[in-house]
Order: sequence, then structure tokens, then C-alpha cells
Amino acid sequence: MGRTGKSQAKQGGRIRRLFTWKKLLGTFFVGCLLVMGALYTVYVMVPVPTANADATLQSNVYKYSNGKVMARTGRINREIVGLDQVPQDVQKAFVAAENKTFYKDNGVDIKGTVRAAWNTLTGKAKQGGSTITQQYVKNYYLSQDQTATRKLKEMVIAIKVDENMSKPEILAGYMNTSYYGRNAYGIQAAAQAYYGVDASRLNVAQGAYLASLLQAPSQYDWTSASPEGRKLVEQRWNYVLDNMVGENWLDAGKRAGMKFPVPQKPKAPKGMSGQSGYIVEAANQELMRQGVSEEDLKAGGWTITLNIDEKKQKALVKAVDDELEDKLDRKGSKKQAGVQAGATSVDPKTGAVVALYGGIGATEHWTNNATRRDYQPASTFKPLVLASAIDNDAETQDGRKIGLGTIYDGTSKRPVVGSSVPFAPENEDNQSYGPVSVQKATNSSINSVYAQMIVDVSPTKVKQTAIGLGMKDGVDFGATPSMSLGVMGASTMDMAGAYATLDNHGVKVTPTLVKSAEHKDRKAEPVKSIGDRVISREAADTTTKAMQGVVQSGSGFRAAGDYAAAGKTGTSENNRSAWFVGYTPELVTAVGLFGEDAKGNQVTLTDTINPGRANGGRTPAQIWGAYTTAALGGGSDAGFDLQTDGTSGGDGTAPTPTQTTGSPTPTTTPSDEATTPTQPPTSTATTPTQPPTSTATTPTEPPPTKTDEPTTEPPPDGNGALDGQ
Repeated sequence: MGRTGKSQAKQGGRIRRLFTWKKLLGTFFVGCLLVMGALYTVYVMVPVPTANADATLQSNVYKYSNGKVMARTGRINREIVGLDQVPQDVQKAFVAAENKTFYKDNGVDIKGTVRAAWNTLTGKAKQGGSTITQQYVKNYYLSQDQTATRKLKEMVIAIKVDENMSKPEILAGYMNTSYYGRNAYGIQAAAQAYYGVDASRLNVAQGAYLASLLQAPSQYDWTSASPEGRKLVEQRWNYVLDNMVGENWLDAGKRAGMKFPVPQKPKAPKGMSGQSGYIVEAANQELMRQGVSEEDLKAGGWTITLNIDEKKQKALVKAVDDELEDKLDRKGSKKQAGVQAGATSVDPKTGAVVALYGGIGATEHWTNNATRRDYQPASTFKPLVLASAIDNDAETQDGRKIGLGTIYDGTSKRPVVGSSVPFAPENEDNQSYGPVSVQKATNSSINSVYAQMIVDVSPTKVKQTAIGLGMKDGVDFGATPSMSLGVMGASTMDMAGAYATLDNHGVKVTPTLVKSAEHKDRKAEPVKSIGDRVISREAADTTTKAMQGVVQSGSGFRAAGDYAAAGKTGTSENNRSAWFVGYTPELVTAVGLFGEDAKGNQVTLTDTINPGRANGGRTPAQIWGAYTTAALGGGSDAGFDLQTDGTSGGDGTAPTPTQTTGSPTPTTTPSDEATTPTQPPTSTATTPTQPPTSTATTPTEPPPTKTDEPTTEPPPDGNGALDGQ
């Protein structure tokens, strides 16, 4: 052997000694230990992070009282539901589609994850290969980026999540965080988007389709898919069901009879346009008053069931459209464009707000005309003066108890007597009535009578009664004689609440929009809508009887229909607002019209809806009548059960309190010193010596013909040109 041969042999021997099988095996084990150590280090060093920003975002869902969805709010259309709200076979469909070994594995698929990472690193097509736990981790904790680093984190976190969470918790998280297309995140939103039902009502065929969607939501949406896409999703759907049969989760016979569940066509998201925006905002304000923070509402996740009755809501919108909107030219007339309508309808037995009209649309006019308090309620406040008079057993200046038959001087511009604050209001058209009963003064809304009555009761006591009935105090709510004409601010919801309390025989009614509000792990306390008695039944029922006359033979005759009704008209200072507030035994509704220019300033309604004054006895009463007729199904046989003097009249014809005869002027000063002079005036200032023979229940003139356009001049609304009327 030559020198070269010997050298090569020597070198080969050296290599064999270097790479013996013992050394190779040792190196392999050391390498494994290093890899295991590295993986352990990664396991220890990679914590389970907090949820990513989008994973916890939800929409708030607002439902009608019948459970039908009215609106959803929030950037992410998601409503997280517990696994107990998803049928068992639908749960199994998702497992069969994505991870048959889910209930047995430790949260990771090493082989699939390595394959996916290798394909990503080598530039091949990106793919999944993840377990349900890994997909949940990706959705909830990480991002959707397909990188090797993210994949490694996903695997480590999935192992930790599997150790610390139950399988049902992981499955629920996966189903709630996944994207299904149609802007639907989570199984509940997907069930609504594709089948128009809650997740709890999905069947197994529908569940298998939704599970199939997760592979390619856009491509597999049946209504927009190409023929190839439809073919693929049907194949995927069959694959899911076959897997369920293979795992003994679905009976083969039942599987054989299944047909592909074609989803409904996509619908526009139920958002904030139309009346929904007004109702949602008002409901949110109510919830915040109950202690739910604005931040909590913005975070989403609330299911809010409203008291809004879908049929009554549609009836109210139609009434406004028919009686107002269809008669206005908003685009061609600046004056008519400034007419705003607002309304609130309440069930007096429960306090539920069953319908609300906030304006032409929340996206066109955001201010809610149903809840705004910047307009005067005008003469709709007068019944509260009467209620306070009866409740306080008030007397006239010469000592006569005030009732419906009590006679007052109805002379226009007559100065009030007994007040330290001068006030001499003008009646509508400056008409003087002479001696009139309280009933007649209510029917015709005579300002001079009610100005004197509030002095007789005392403005302070009247204000207390009004606030007790539900009106809100404010800087413009001064206890002065002018308060009798409704010069404070009030909303249609305020007035509906006050009148609902009268309808409920003096037991407090608080209008309530929210029936229930539930989050995944908590509930909001609802408003107590029925409270304690705030005025006597006699006071409430007597006021109801007086307002029946307004509808039967007074300024509110256009609101009459096939039902028993009580109500009051009102028109404010400079005709800036016009009202009709009234009720039947079953329903209370306040309707207001407001003049507002493009800059939000209050303007007159004169020569807008109709030539001349737009008083409350015209369009507001017509809207009220049209809505009430529809809301009551055409009419109602229910009658008022009134106790006006200790007796009951189920037909609403309880006797009017007997008028007392004239008596000497009281020698003691009334208790309300702020509105009473030191020396009381003589009795002739407010009361004629001999009252007229007509009673409060029989008007001297026949009621007007109930037509849309009466042949005779309608009864006066009682609100003249004087400010505050």
C-alpha cells in the first residue's frame, strides 16, 4: 500500500471513530434535550395574553316586545351566547367540521401545525391545520397573520388554554369569535343573518351549513356564490354530516333524509335609521339613569328587550304620515320643512311605552321630538291645575269648593285676584265668556278661568302636584299664575306620564321603554313603572271626567272615535307648539308639533300645516285619533270607571260635584303667602251672585258634527295671541 492509501485509510478510521453510533445517538439525545429545553423555555416565556381588541367587541341588540330584532348597534355585529343556547347537534356539527378529535386532544395538532408552518416558510400556499382550540386562540388572543412566529405562539397558548379551560368553554369561545360572512361574528349573529332565527332555534342541517361557512365565508355564501362555490359548500356540508354519522353523533336514517338548507337572502343591517335611532337612544338614556355606564353600553353585549309594541309602533308612524307628512312639502317650502312631530304612547296599567315617534328619521333629524323638553306644553297643563284643586280641596276666593260645576268669570284679560303677581291673560281671539262652569272652561280652554283657579289653589301646590304626576322641575318652572298656561318646558313623554297617572286613578305611572336588559353575566334593574298614589282617586277621576267633555263637545272633538276618550288641546306662545294629549281606559298618547328652523331655533307653526294658527285641536288631535283607532283595532267598548264624588260610574257618567252657593269671603289668609295679598278681595271679583242654571255635564251648545272639516267653526282652542297661551 502506498503512502496515499495509508493516509486515506488513516483518515477514514479517524472519521469512523468520530461518528460512531454511540456518539451519533448521544448527539441526537442532546439535540432532543436542547429542543425540548427550547420548547419548555418558549412554553414558560409565552404567557396567555389578554383578549385582542376585536374579540370582545359585541353589538347591542334591541328587540320589540314580541322578541323581534328592531336594531343592532356597534362596529362588530356579535352577540355572545352561552353554549347552553346552542343545540347539542349543532355543537357537534362544528366539531365534525373542524376537529373530530377535539374532545380528546390536548389542544394542538403537532403534525398539522408543523405542516402549516413549513408551507408558510417555504412560500407554499398558506393553510390551517389547526384544532378548534388553536383557532379559538387565534381569534381571541392573537391576530390573523399567517407567520411561523404566530403559529408557534398559537400552539403554546393553545396547550395552556386547554389545561385551564373546559372543552365546552373553548367550543363556545370558538363559535362566538369566528367570522361567518355577512358581517356576522359569532353563532348568534350568523343564525340571524342566514336563517333569521336565534342560535337556539337552529336545526342540525342549518348548523352544518354555518360550520361549513367557516372555511371560506365569502365563497360559500349560497346567495352570492358561483356555481363552483355552491358545489363546494354542498360538498363541505355533506362532509360535516357524514363525519357526524361516523362519530355516532347523528342517526344515519335522519342524515339520509336531509336536504341542503338554503339560507335566506342577505338583509340590510337593522340600524339607527327611521324611528329606531330615536328609540335606541332613549332606551340607552333610561339604562344610564338606572346605573348602566355609557362605557358599558358602548362595549356592547347587551340584549335589550323594549316595551315597544311593533304593531302599535307602525300604527303611530302611519298616523303621522297620513295626517301630517303626506300633507307637507318639506323640500319646496321652508316653512313646512320646519314642522316637527313628536309622540309617546303609554299603557297606563303597566307604564310601558308601547310606541314612540321621534321625528322624520334619526339620520335626518337627530333631536328626539318625543323626549325634548324645550317647547311649552301650553294648555295641556290645565288639567293638572284642576287635579291639584280637587286633591287639595281648594276653594275660590269667596270660600266655594272647586269642582266641575263651580262658576268662574270667563272674561278675557280679567286680572287675577288674590295674587301678589299681576296676571290678566287673554282668551283665544280675546273672547269673553262671562260666568262659566269649570267644565265649560275646560272644554273651551278658557285662560282667564284657569289663571284664577291656580291662584285659588296656589301655584306652589299646583307645581307640587304636577311634579308628583311626573312632570320635571326646571329653571322655567316658576310657581306663578302664568304657570296655568303651561309656560314651562315638557316633553311628550312627560305629558304622557302625567296623563297616564290620571288615567290610572292617581297612582303614579312612569313611562318605561326598557322591559329587560341582559348581559352575558349580569342584568340591569328595570325602572319601577308603577309607583305609589300621588293624588286622590277623586281628583284624578274628576279631571278625567272634565277632559271627556273636551273630546265630546270641546276643542278636542277631532280626536273622538269609537272609544271612550278624555284629552286636552294646547297651543303655546306665538304658536310655536301645538299639542293634543289624551287617553282611553287602555292607552295614553301625547302628540306634539313643534316649529323649528334649519338652525334649530323655535319658529311659529302659523301658516304651515294649515292657513292660520296650527292649534292642538286640528292636526295633533287628528294624529291622535287616527293612531288610537288603529292601536285599539278600530275601537273599544272599555269605559272609564270614575269616582268623582265618592260614587262610581262605570259608564263615565258619575255625578258632577254639586256646586255650593256663595259664601262670605274667608277672613283668614290662604296658606300660600307668596301669591296671596294681605287683604283678600271681595267675592264678586271671581263669582257672580247667581250661577247659571246649566250643569257641568251639559254644555249650552250642541256638540259639533264629527267630520274632518266641520261646517261650523270648531270650538276654540283657548289659546290666544298672548305669550304663554
